[in-house]
Amino acid sequence: MRELISHLPVQAAARFGGTPALTLAGGLTLDFATIEERVARCAGGLAARGLGRGERVVLHLPNGWEWIVAYYAIARLGAVVVPANILLSPSEVAFLATDAQAFAVIAPAERLAAVRAAAADLPFLSIPLEGPGEDGFRALLSAPPLPPVELAPDDLFTIGYTSGTTGRPKGAMLSHRNIFASTAMTATIHVRRRGESVLTALPFPHVYGNIVLNAAFLVGMRLVVMERFDPGAALRLIGAERITLFEGVPTMYYQMLADPGLAAADLSSLERCTVGGQTMPTASIEEVESRFGCPLLELWGMTEVAGPAISHSPYWPAHHGSIGLPFPGMEVRIADLEQPDREAAAGTAGELRVRGPLVTRGYWRNPAATADLLDADGWLATGDVAVRDAGGYLRIVDRRKDMIITAGYNVYPAELEQVLARHPAIAMVAVASVPDAQKGELAKAYIVLRPGAQADAAAIEAHCRFYLAAYKVPRLYAFVTDLPKTSTGKILRRALREAPPTTHA
Repeated sequence: MRELISHLPVQAAARFGGTPALTLAGGLTLDFATIEERVARCAGGLAARGLGRGERVVLHLPNGWEWIVAYYAIARLGAVVVPANILLSPSEVAFLATDAQAFAVIAPAERLAAVRAAAADLPFLSIPLEGPGEDGFRALLSAPPLPPVELAPDDLFTIGYTSGTTGRPKGAMLSHRNIFASTAMTATIHVRRRGESVLTALPFPHVYGNIVLNAAFLVGMRLVVMERFDPGAALRLIGAERITLFEGVPTMYYQMLADPGLAAADLSSLERCTVGGQTMPTASIEEVESRFGCPLLELWGMTEVAGPAISHSPYWPAHHGSIGLPFPGMEVRIADLEQPDREAAAGTAGELRVRGPLVTRGYWRNPAATADLLDADGWLATGDVAVRDAGGYLRIVDRRKDMIITAGYNVYPAELEQVLARHPAIAMVAVASVPDAQKGELAKAYIVLRPGAQADAAAIEAHCRFYLAAYKVPRLYAFVTDLPKTSTGKILRRALREAPPTTHA
């Protein structure tokens, strides 16, 4: 087994052949051998169009077989994938293409035209998804097949752009080794195995969704893919496709718990689920495990470490509220918040810093941001505030930039969300800061109630006062129909501060 993403479909075809590799929600199923054949021909077509080693390609497609084939074909040529979530706007995709100095953009035709207009000064090659013409994506598949070029594991393979919550997105440079290591360790820790069926609606361009894809090719799992997440459809697919592993972000689980189809859903095939991307209240984790009948494994990762880097295993004792233990080879330290060159006192919150084989080499064409991210000894500053217990398990307190300072006290929104989620009327909640002339900042809770449930601010505040110190209790409450989310489903606290959702009675 080589530490090269370019070789994954070759090895999968040799090991698993006609075994089903991919099932789309519409019913189409492809086996490993068929996907490998399409990858080889797509690589040949891309090479004929001039794509070569080191060139960057923006991959802006929805979840589907075309994304998978294009991704592995780009890898096969030694080129560099620039993943772009299909929910990004044309101007956002144009920024990625321009910053990465892209050779080509592969996208649906209408999106490609809009990206072209937004990046008028960039002479990239346009490859539309649709159409029978010579310029279209499907025309690539008629080319003679090509084998993978010779590569080294440390060669650049992906420029993964951050979500850009502060300023413009930055492109984390990730090697074949980075991504393969996260894939192999995730598969091992989660005990993924040949012949299983995994359901995912995670976007392939996101590092979490990307590792789900690569792990399936590594171990021979069948990947059942939803282009867009729908809670009712997900519950039905789990039963119909005999899904053994479901992977998602917290909002997906909140929506499935609130879906009226949950009571009748057949979830008996599930052996475990995973959740990442954001902290999830312990009460919600326990409810998922109770209703789904299987463990929910929390994990932690980020674009800059190529995917998951810390996780639980189904064979380890449950530590709800913890993100688990570091992957083999990954070092972790908890840095003092005021003096980051020092370790935080035992049991004290500090910034989570990591070092090891998953860590990015830095940001593409951005040495200043790289210097802020990585110190001279290779430690990566994650921006997450964490605590490590006596057993080595790690717990994320919150994002450092989301901390609320009220009357001089540090208040972490995630802690408040943990408490609010225990209220039986609350389906989903987020806490963000609002300015206050006297105390600097106040905590405001944005609450989505469960269908048919009722609660008012007084009842919610009384609930909080039972569990929280007085200075931590939110001072403001808003009842809303939904919460703003990123393109990967994370609740976006920044949007709550800048443009809060409309409240309802």
